[in-house]
Amino acid sequence: MNREELEGLTKPELVELVLRLQRPDKTSRTSSKPPSTDRKAKREGSRPGGAKPGHKGYARSLSEAPDIIEDHRPTHCRHCGLPFAEDEAGAVIGEYDEIDLPEVKPIVKRHRRLKCRCATCGKTSAAQLPQAAHGTPFGKRIHALALYLKSNQLFSYQRLQVAFADLFGLTLSQGALMNMFQRAAPVFAAGRDNALAALRRADVVACDETGVRIEGCNAYQWVFCSAEAIVHTADFTRAGQVVRDTMNGHQPEVWISDRYTAQQGHGRLHQTCLAHLDRKARFVAENGSDLIGMRLQLWFDRAFSLARNIADLAVSTVKNHKRALERDLNAILASTTNCPLARDLLGQIRRARDQMLIFCDFSGRVDATNNVSERALRPSVIQRKVTNGYRAKWAADAEAALRSTVDTARLSGSNPFKTILGAVSA
Repeated sequence: MNREELEGLTKPELVELVLRLQRPDKTSRTSSKPPSTDRKAKREGSRPGGAKPGHKGYARSLSEAPDIIEDHRPTHCRHCGLPFAEDEAGAVIGEYDEIDLPEVKPIVKRHRRLKCRCATCGKTSAAQLPQAAHGTPFGKRIHALALYLKSNQLFSYQRLQVAFADLFGLTLSQGALMNMFQRAAPVFAAGRDNALAALRRADVVACDETGVRIEGCNAYQWVFCSAEAIVHTADFTRAGQVVRDTMNGHQPEVWISDRYTAQQGHGRLHQTCLAHLDRKARFVAENGSDLIGMRLQLWFDRAFSLARNIADLAVSTVKNHKRALERDLNAILASTTNCPLARDLLGQIRRARDQMLIFCDFSGRVDATNNVSERALRPSVIQRKVTNGYRAKWAADAEAALRSTVDTARLSGSNPFKTILGAVSA
């Protein structure tokens, strides 16, 4: 903004501009900003890295089933110099593993179709077309590895193409890679349908969304988490209709989310993510003009401590802690303040007052935060930064279906690559 534009501002506009410039910067500790945006403090006086004094060391465990065992025995006696017999018995005094990977290269199986001439009638007959002559020449394991690297390790098409060439000497065009995902899309769509059916029976559902680019437009990646299933959905809107379409009329006992309006009213009860409000409280504690932020920060610390240990506490103990938290929160909300930051935060907490301690009534089943959804969305956020989104809506839907299948299987301890390989091999 130049001098001429500043002179054209009205007095209220100038006041608002000055106030905005005086507001302190938010960090990852006091807001939802990622840590990468924080300004790094000076390194002078910082603690050195590495293990600290008294740290107990750890070493890699030996393999339970080594492929090759090689014995190293002495050739002669160190004391008298006489040689040992080749079959001399020895005692094991140490074991050490040497681990390496074999050379990995494609196995190319050539199918040849033959024709033969009949010695009786003199006519020729040709063999039927082998299965390899239909469709793609690439096998199921190549499909599974490409899907795994793309969705779980967040490779772009270009990096995926380079990785196959450098690691395996296999030339793949980006079009061939895209065709692999298109062929696998129906398989994972069925897996997503199964996860969606489980979600619509859940008593506790957590939900969140993040931005994504689809076909050059701003869109949203949604995630719905329960104890039995994780469902990803890509949509062009952030409205509550996405939730209603996903849940298809099912109302869980408890809904967990942040304070976004589109996330409200989908469960019989609602647990607001305390981590979001805690970050705001820390911002107010550091930059406010009174003690409201500090009091709220201490209150949130107590609530988090209760949430961490709630599964080990008796029901009566949890009720006592809940009553104490309610009493102290009411006292904080009744306070008066002249600090604009504290006033805004108190208003937000008053509106969420009935949604802050729901987790106390569902011991171990309801989290006090929505971290499970944020962790499920983190790969989508990283992929957005790596690839800048999706060129086609079908690709976003296919990715969401694959993530739904893999993340749901992971809840029961399944290996992601084996899940993908089993799906494309079925």
